[in-house]
Amino acid sequence: MATNMSISVKATITVKLTVGGFLSSLFKLSYRLDDISDLLGKSFLLELVSAELDPNTGLEKTPIGRYARRAGKKDGEGTYVTNFVIPGDFGEIGAVLLQNELRNELYLKHIVLNGLPNGPIAFNCSSWVQSKFDNPEKRIFFSNKAYLPSQTPNGLKGMREKELISLRGNGEGERKTSDRIYDYDVYNDLGDPVSKTELGRPVLGGSKNYPYPRRCRTGRPRSKTDPQTETRSVSFYVPRDEEFSEVKRASFITKIADSVLHALIPSLQTSLIDSNLGFPSFSDIDDLYYQGIAIPKLKNQGLLQRVVKAVSDAKDDLVKFDTPAMFDKDKFSWIRDEEFSRQTLAGVNPYSIKLVREWPLKSALDPDVYGPAESAITKELVEQEIKGFMTLDEALEQKKIFIIDYHDLLLPYVRKVRQIEGTTLYGSRALFFLTPDCTLKPLAIELTRPQIDGKPQWKQVFTPGLEATGCWLWRFAKAHFLAHDSGYHELVSHWLRTHCATEPYVIATNRQLSAMHPIYKLLHPHLRYTMEINALARQVLISADGIIETSFSTRSYSMELSSVAYDQLWRFDKEGLPADLINRGIAVEDPTAPHGLKLLIEDYPFANDGLILWDILKQWIADFVNFYYKDASMVQSDTELQAWWTEIRIRGHEDKKDEPWWPLLNTPEDLIGIFTTIAWVASAHHSAVNFGQYALAGYFPNRPTIARTNMPCEDPTREGWNKFLDRPESELLICFPSQIQATLVMAILDVLSHHSPDEEYIGKHMEAAWGEESDIKEAFGRFSERLKELEKIIDAKNADSSLKNRGGAGVVPYELLKPFSEAGVTGKGVPYSISI
Repeated sequence: MATNMSISVKATITVKLTVGGFLSSLFKLSYRLDDISDLLGKSFLLELVSAELDPNTGLEKTPIGRYARRAGKKDGEGTYVTNFVIPGDFGEIGAVLLQNELRNELYLKHIVLNGLPNGPIAFNCSSWVQSKFDNPEKRIFFSNKAYLPSQTPNGLKGMREKELISLRGNGEGERKTSDRIYDYDVYNDLGDPVSKTELGRPVLGGSKNYPYPRRCRTGRPRSKTDPQTETRSVSFYVPRDEEFSEVKRASFITKIADSVLHALIPSLQTSLIDSNLGFPSFSDIDDLYYQGIAIPKLKNQGLLQRVVKAVSDAKDDLVKFDTPAMFDKDKFSWIRDEEFSRQTLAGVNPYSIKLVREWPLKSALDPDVYGPAESAITKELVEQEIKGFMTLDEALEQKKIFIIDYHDLLLPYVRKVRQIEGTTLYGSRALFFLTPDCTLKPLAIELTRPQIDGKPQWKQVFTPGLEATGCWLWRFAKAHFLAHDSGYHELVSHWLRTHCATEPYVIATNRQLSAMHPIYKLLHPHLRYTMEINALARQVLISADGIIETSFSTRSYSMELSSVAYDQLWRFDKEGLPADLINRGIAVEDPTAPHGLKLLIEDYPFANDGLILWDILKQWIADFVNFYYKDASMVQSDTELQAWWTEIRIRGHEDKKDEPWWPLLNTPEDLIGIFTTIAWVASAHHSAVNFGQYALAGYFPNRPTIARTNMPCEDPTREGWNKFLDRPESELLICFPSQIQATLVMAILDVLSHHSPDEEYIGKHMEAAWGEESDIKEAFGRFSERLKELEKIIDAKNADSSLKNRGGAGVVPYELLKPFSEAGVTGKGVPYSISI
């Protein structure tokens, strides 16, 4: 403000009216007292902070404070106003201090100051503000204008650092629900040895045996039964502003999740008394969609009506599932080998297939422990399957042989898992040949049991046979392999590489990047709600005796397996899409090709769409970064940015801090690469492995999560072999998940595949802070338009009959990377963040 005259300024505070607040006001004394405070005009104390220092003292200028009064409410929002008289020499307003004079927390959306000579100043707050009676510390909110640390106005430097310190905490004490403290801890809360000794689980993270990313610290007391384990509680702490918004919490998706976890599951477990009971026939599986399963009447159905269809005039309810897209289009497609192969490229786990670079195939495990290392998939066997095309040597030279290989990852767990009743396990691998029309032909599945219980190693190769017995053994082998693929997908491709790896980014961002920092403002949408959904996962999905352990192949060793995968496979520098494709041998660098990469499998829907999306995302990030960082020195001298990247490595991923592959952060190009990788993982990677789950795995024979019986040909008894020969279909149904396992997983996949009504899709709406600079605003406009173009490109590809991996009769089109979607289970839509 250049004038020396005083200026009248009107401040408008907008809060989100909460459902809880409205209902509670009818009963709670605290809300009636708040109404009195509102009437007295003392709802909030608002103080304006100058961005300049006092020229006489060199100290921060005294803030100007006024109480705000309630002005009205409309469309679920309440407004409070107050007026200030600002001295002419006060300087530019850079921040506000706010104290909640009421007795209940409120969700503060934004504050706008009107009447200033250079136009309004906006403060996008989006934060819960506690009552001063619970926390007397005034909250700091900075204006939407972004500043690098070196550019921070002198009057705001102290507050910038103070706010960061308050978010870091001191690493002590148990966190309260209302806290806004971000700190690190290991995964020491997955087990529950207090309930049962057998529910004890190893601590993941902090050791050479079990390396793992870090989670948010809760500070709960340690278990007396196992001092290494943190006690479990009804709710898991996440910083207050990381919790779901009331809109999301009250939305269909959140309520159905709560209903499934706390109402449906116990009812199913009561109804299906025999937990090992399988489905008697395939028509009984079909009835999950046509007739439903009767369960005891639910006392509090909530919004579970999507899954549970109440039966009028009946004592029981029915669990009746919506028809999955794949089943709806072609209920028999799961049997076809072409569909089995197609889904390696256009299914929910497109991250596992890789090029075969060495022959013969050989295990890296100790043969003295696990048996001979050589694969039983021989040159002669492969050439028998690809005869008419070329020899194996020619196929290898032309890069036509691909593999999904879980052999060495799973084989060390076979002995352990087989000691658990109702399940079995093998080391497995599946081999594919790339045909001239760019489809994959399955060649073989190899299943291996290590030397165990005095028995020698058992391994056998299965191929798509034409005679009856071989055909049925192939179907069994596919069921086993798909169960392994389902487990790897959920534990590694999905949980580890997106949810788990991202939580340290959330923590470090809030601890080291001020809300004023432009990179914080760019990154924040990609981190929304991730900590909350991860906490829910630790409660019911990945915990001891949770959904994963009860219903997936690796059972109680599931999370231990994800630690092994983190140790052996996870590298930050390979998490971006181009690097991932090159690492798997699926693509080679080619400056003349689109995106600078040549795909060896040209019709690879995930990679085709993903590379376009990667380029769009990277260009938007480059436009943003280059606006604020003109050269390398600006990156190197940014103390907050350097502390952020250092903390991600040495604390968030502490067990890999000494790895040589961590990217350097010295130039704007370095920052663009790092940021694009983080944004990709949180948005497109997660969407690709998550939102198609119900469409493709909601009919579980297509993707069983567990195989409960050994292959019929593994050390068969005469009786067992005759049963297989007599009724192979019945034996396959016994091998499939039990009724309780299948229905629980189906219910969870239905929830996980859901978009909530307030989903925030990449490029759809601009963040308020991005509109402060015209160059950034224009860059976002280009970003948004390119995403709309991508939607049209994907539609055109799906309509192209020459692209056989994208469509065809009865085939679910590949839409998982279409940026936008409506609410519900749609099989498309890319949100900014991992919010489910």
